[in-house]
Parts: sequence; C-alpha cells; structure tokens
Amino acid sequence: QVQLVESGGGLVQAGGSLRLSCAASGRISRYGMGWFRQASGKEREFVAAASRNGGSTYYADSVKGRFTISRHNADNTVYLQMNNLKPEDTAVYYCAATRGPASTTMTANYWGQGTQVTVSS
Repeated sequence: QVQLVESGGGLVQAGGSLRLSCAASGRISRYGMGWFRQASGKEREFVAAASRNGGSTYYADSVKGRFTISRHNADNTVYLQMNNLKPEDTAVYYCAATRGPASTTMTANYWGQGTQVTVSS
C-alpha cells in the first residue's frame, strides 16, 4: 500500500507556471504514477502518467506540450511541471498510483488528497 501527498498548488496568472509534487510513503517503483484533475462541477479527468521507470509518459491532449510529468523513484516523488497555464486548467489536482500499466486510461488504486490549482485570467 502507498500513501500519496500532493503539494505545490496555488493561484497563478494565465501564462504562468506551477510545479506540483507528490510524495509517497512507499516505493513508487512498483507503480505506474499519474496525475488527474477535477474542476468544479465536472468529472475527474486524466492529465498525465509515467511508467514505472519513467521511460514512457502519457498526456491528455489538452495539456500536451505544456505539462511534463517526471518521477524520482529514489526518493519516491512524482512531479507535474505545468507551464503556460490557462484558466481552464483550474481544478483540484490528484496524484494517483496504479498497480497496472500507466496509460491514458489507467485505473488508479491509490489517490492523494488533492491540491488546488487556480489560474486567473
């Protein structure tokens, strides 16, 4: 089992950048890792994922070219670098771990508590 804690959210102007962090209590090398988000009144959606060794990454079309997922298995941390942020990126962002393969359709087995990202226009 793994516990996930996100940090790094906040308020930023459109065009700005934020880096989210996800610290895990266990060894993330056992898991595919991903980020999801949920905007107010909408369903949770996939954002990005990285395979166990980080060699493969996956992104939602809406964030391709702007967001980058990375993972440091040695310190059990996953990051989401978000550049050129847009107001439509406003959401609660969740870190997730899957026992299965990382992909755009990954099923998360573990979730963090979420961190709010707000992008002002």
